[in-house]
Amino acid sequence: MWVPLWWWPIGFGVAALLAAEIHMGGHGVRAWLPYGALLPVAAWVLLWFGRHRIEVAADERGNPELRVDRAHLPVEFVARAAIVPPAAKSAALGRQLDPAAYLQHRPWVRPMLLLVLDDPDDPTPYWLISTRRPERVLAALGLPSAVD
Repeated sequence: MWVPLWWWPIGFGVAALLAAEIHMGGHGVRAWLPYGALLPVAAWVLLWFGRHRIEVAADERGNPELRVDRAHLPVEFVARAAIVPPAAKSAALGRQLDPAAYLQHRPWVRPMLLLVLDDPDDPTPYWLISTRRPERVLAALGLPSAVD
């Protein structure tokens, strides 16, 4: 879930502007130190924004489960699944969003995946996650593909 490529020049540009502001107040090595410090910070922030990881793996019993960062969801608790197209993303994240839902959203990733849960022990009604390839995630989980 990396950030778009066009964010990198903007991020480095903002860091360079901040470093230039600090540069104007110093002389010698202290004047160039902000560039050496702020440009790596900009790279780290952009990489940190893209840390979102989605994978389908087998649990300890060999059943498939969805892992999103540190959260995991066994496929046996998924009642239904649907792909949320970019046109419906605003409604899904706005007035229709349940506060108890598990949400992993990245604004630069357009499609989303909706997984409605059927687990009486879990108060989470559904998972809503950003993914660039929702069809591949559903196929890996063995769930039918539906568009919401």
